[in-house]
Amino acid sequence: MTADKPYLVRPAAGVHAYIQPDGGWCLNNAGFVSDGGQTLLVDTAATERRALALRDAVTAAGAPLPRTVVNTHHHGDHTYGNGVFTPEALVLGHDNARAEQLAAGHQLEMIWPTTDFGAVEITPPTLTYSDRMTLYVGGTEVRVIHPGVAHTTGDSVVWLPRQRVVFTGDLVFAEGTPFLAMGSLEGSLRALELLRSLDAETVVPGHGPLTDPSAYEATERYLRYVDELAREGRAKGRSPLETARGADLGEFAAWRESERLVANLHRAYSEQEGEPAGAPLDIAAVLRDMTVMNGGVPVACHA
Repeated sequence: MTADKPYLVRPAAGVHAYIQPDGGWCLNNAGFVSDGGQTLLVDTAATERRALALRDAVTAAGAPLPRTVVNTHHHGDHTYGNGVFTPEALVLGHDNARAEQLAAGHQLEMIWPTTDFGAVEITPPTLTYSDRMTLYVGGTEVRVIHPGVAHTTGDSVVWLPRQRVVFTGDLVFAEGTPFLAMGSLEGSLRALELLRSLDAETVVPGHGPLTDPSAYEATERYLRYVDELAREGRAKGRSPLETARGADLGEFAAWRESERLVANLHRAYSEQEGEPAGAPLDIAAVLRDMTVMNGGVPVACHA
């Protein structure tokens, strides 16, 4: 294992987390559950090359290739590699995750046109659910739960109750800044309550190192910080960018992608102005503001 090479962690028998350091833009985590006869994969990767490496990691661990792929949400870093595993695998996601993935299309290429994503065919879920569903991988129970609008409108949590392992998708960014531009601040706080209720021992975040439920507390502190910052900024008549540029990040200054603060303020402003959770933002304006926050340099995809 090196600082920049993906690696496997085995938090329980038959369960692997696939960690892609350092968890920054486009470097998501995945994972799989296998009984040696069948395999369920949680998320894929942002590029064809990385999805092929994930496929190799599955087989190198002695697991057969997956029959089922669960997408925790529609973002391309978690779904662009779906086509590497289909048609042999069925792709499962929330109803909204399918609709959002189809609407987004090749969005990552538009945001990062110089990144080599490889041959990516948009492959949305072919099986969807609305609230929750249960699957079995041999004797392992796998619960797929929609937490409501949180990181996106179509998030899924993958919970293994016997192993007490949870794959949170991007409800949790370990050692990284949350990103709410396509979701909800209030919904993200509610999602944390759902995660706490599961009483997991091991937390596989959407990005960053394997962690434990203490990550929920850090995430909640950040979300409440953003909420209060937005209230202060709006009271002073400041734009999200003006508020973000004047903010003291304090304990959150060391987290990756601190420029996401301005995107999160755009979402908090929207909700405080009465817009519904997940209401579309002007993503072009959000990206421009993040570029300003990033010292005038567009945020980079590291995949």
